[in-house]
Amino acid sequence: MSLLLIALSLLPVILLMVFVYRQDKYEKEPIGLLILAFLGGMIAIPADLTLVSIINVVFPSESVFYSAFIEAGFCEELCKFVILFLLIWWNRNFNEHMDGIVYAAFVGLGFACVENVLYVMQAALSDLGTGITTGIIRALLSVPGHFLFAVVMGYFLSLAKFSDKGTFGYLLMSLFGAALIHGLFDWILMINDYIHPVLGLVLLGLFIWGDIRLWKLGVKLIRHHQERSPFKDQDPNDDYPPQQPPYYPNNDPEYKHIDWNAGDKY
Repeated sequence: MSLLLIALSLLPVILLMVFVYRQDKYEKEPIGLLILAFLGGMIAIPADLTLVSIINVVFPSESVFYSAFIEAGFCEELCKFVILFLLIWWNRNFNEHMDGIVYAAFVGLGFACVENVLYVMQAALSDLGTGITTGIIRALLSVPGHFLFAVVMGYFLSLAKFSDKGTFGYLLMSLFGAALIHGLFDWILMINDYIHPVLGLVLLGLFIWGDIRLWKLGVKLIRHHQERSPFKDQDPNDDYPPQQPPYYPNNDPEYKHIDWNAGDKY
């Protein structure tokens, strides 16, 4: 049964990684660097726990707002943002707008992977059915949530990287945009335990509406950065960069293999 629970925890993470990888249409990123981004997201978990512990000592609070916006929204997104920034900002493979979203998603899903396994296994300790239910709910809400927060973060990180001006402002939007949406996402779910059931139903309806809108926003941001790709109209048989061999081995665009350094053309 443990294998079933782990599989339930990992499946939404894997599906979303495949999804965002396929959205990077025009110039794939190195698989090795994507794995590193995923592992970085995992490392963000202990970093987040440490940061939350420090903040709780300095600014202790048990309010729902604090838990949602500070402990979850700000601390988690700050840890992911720092790892993402250090990993790709100066990396030569960060050479188009879509890359920011792809790498941010892999960092976010690495974080979600560890968090999901921990929550599902903890819930299963009391009852197997509770563990399965937790896994299903988190597969529909929490894991996609981390993915969508990452899309927002990566979108603005790319604007900061490739815009001629406003870099610092876009960096702030990258961090605080993701943190604000994350905090609001968690606050609506947490506050239901402390309010009248009727009001809770209203908030639940608003949450579902907001979640749908967030998905639409995420897809829109992905499409927007896809259209900005400088490789959009490039013939796959053209040299890139000009002094390097063509992307495809033997000049055959139908050649199929796992290229662990895909996209690493320098």
